[in-house]
Amino acid sequence: MTASPVAVITGAYRGLGLETARQLAEQGHRVVLTARREAEGRAAAERLAAAGQDVRFAQLDVTAAESIRALRDMLKRDYGRIDVLVNNAGIFPDPSPGSPAASIFEAELDTIRSAFETNTLAALRLCQQLIPLMEGRGCVVNVSSGMGQLSEMNGCCPAYRLSKTALNAVTRIFADELQGTDIRINSVCPGWVRTDMGGPDATLPVEEGARGIVWAATLPADGPTGGFFRHGERIPW
Repeated sequence: MTASPVAVITGAYRGLGLETARQLAEQGHRVVLTARREAEGRAAAERLAAAGQDVRFAQLDVTAAESIRALRDMLKRDYGRIDVLVNNAGIFPDPSPGSPAASIFEAELDTIRSAFETNTLAALRLCQQLIPLMEGRGCVVNVSSGMGQLSEMNGCCPAYRLSKTALNAVTRIFADELQGTDIRINSVCPGWVRTDMGGPDATLPVEEGARGIVWAATLPADGPTGGFFRHGERIPW
């Protein structure tokens, strides 16, 4: 019998990451739920496991190269290969939208660097280390945002916007270099979701926001790659 597919999700102890873990586990995936905060991550994985899902916790600091390598080594040892990578971990380090401090004129370069480190470079490192474990077939989802769309770029929040625009470029570059394989890699905007980052006024429940991520994480070998999607529909870069 073929073993159930293995899905790795970063930043998954709450919000979209946790809901993505739940939905993929319900579809039969063996889920590796990762988080930097060990206590919270372990508790989240245990709740899903207690509900009968095949979910385990792995501590991961996405900004630390040695932590990513340790995750890779564990996955190779315990699973042999993976089928899904969801780069969900992210931060919104800018001041609150609408405040004068959120202007690009006031932006601190250290704030922009921190956004790039977590939102862009971490996903790049994870792709470098974990895509080889897919052995030529699987799905990568880079959780992006409409705030990173060049076609609809507005002012404010430059750290978050720039890091997500760059993440979309990471998606495109990997997609091009993965031609000839059955690995699908796409950027997904989940929409404005009621999470700690999205806030209570957001328009979408977390269950709906995660569906688009799960859709991209379960594409067939002939599915789209190198695209930008929201709720399963292609959107402009």
